[in-house]
Amino acid sequence: MRIWDINPGYLNRQSLLGEHRELHGIVSIIVNSKKGYSKHPETIRWINHGWALKMRHQLLASEMSLRNFTDRTPVVICTNKGVWPDKYIDEPRQQFKILEDKYINKEQGRIPLPTHAQQLWSQHKYSVLARDVNLYKKIGKQVSTMPSNYDFSALSKSLTELLRMPPSMGGIRNALQHMWGYISHVSN
Repeated sequence: MRIWDINPGYLNRQSLLGEHRELHGIVSIIVNSKKGYSKHPETIRWINHGWALKMRHQLLASEMSLRNFTDRTPVVICTNKGVWPDKYIDEPRQQFKILEDKYINKEQGRIPLPTHAQQLWSQHKYSVLARDVNLYKKIGKQVSTMPSNYDFSALSKSLTELLRMPPSMGGIRNALQHMWGYISHVSN
């Protein structure tokens, strides 16, 4: 039983659909006070975090939609709005490693698993920009000086937690304008 903390785009089809099933299982255990798996560390981690489970479900449903799956199973649970679990079963960097080992000679996710800090940053920098311009500048500067063999555990964790915050409309507009600046010359 596992609810990943990293972006669902990193999950292959089997892991994505498996997490979706397991998330609904955890919701059922919590909402219906079921005994099966109620003592599992993953279940315990999500107790009193129904709002966060609902948000994770929305991320999964969005990723499923990108891959032409239809989600017809809403999550009806809500507690502690804005509060995510403060602990991990496995830290985000370890989650990447688990998937890397699991996906040897198998289908990968939609987003390639990062092998170094610069790749992880390039996959999420505009999402960070949409949330906090100053952090975007600070993290970008830090990542630019990291060697390619740098252990990016701290970066993985901070990005995972930062991306749980919703972006503002102005932040989204700013990020889109930055992205447009990189491709506008080829649109003519």
